[in-house]
Amino acid sequence: MKIAVLCANGKAGKLIVEEAINKGLEVSAFVRDSSKARFDSKVCVVQKDIFTLESSDLQGFDVIIDAFGEWQNLSLHKAHMEHLVQILSGNSAKFLAVGGAGSLYMDKEHSVMFMDTPDFPQEYIPVAKATAEVLEVLRPNNKINWVYVSPPAVFIPDAPKSGKYKIIGEEFEVNSKGESKISYADYAIAMIEIALDSTYSKQRVGVIGL
Repeated sequence: MKIAVLCANGKAGKLIVEEAINKGLEVSAFVRDSSKARFDSKVCVVQKDIFTLESSDLQGFDVIIDAFGEWQNLSLHKAHMEHLVQILSGNSAKFLAVGGAGSLYMDKEHSVMFMDTPDFPQEYIPVAKATAEVLEVLRPNNKINWVYVSPPAVFIPDAPKSGKYKIIGEEFEVNSKGESKISYADYAIAMIEIALDSTYSKQRVGVIGL
């Protein structure tokens, strides 16, 4: 199985590449600067900015994972997804996006999002809204087999891999300890599981650590 990981030099992207290799997948890592790439020798490194990608660059893959992240120019979240949706139109690959937690719902009616609650940290609201816009770009799209994967409230870059996690739906959940958190490493395992499971299609899911 051939998999492309976009923005593969990022914290999530690197671990997703690593996990894909662990699963025996054939991986192409798309990066903006190949001089910073530190991957297994089995990985094919492609130097190309995400905004200059063309339809032809992403042909022939079974799975494409978008690990885009941006904290400064937040308008790039929606802009990059609009670009990807355009060039992936009609592409048969399964497309997964690393999402945000702020748009998870707090009620069965899906009327209140996590980022709308009083306890949501004010400093994270702008990026939460930006990642929610990405989901809104994907939701109405029927020409791509997409899955948007929300992490929990606390996303821990350097915590070790435990392999203990749960794939949830669109509603905010906590684990048995009352926590909503996960390591990037465990999120990467979950992302590859979702990528390989055909039952996940054209939907948003969440992941929490156990």
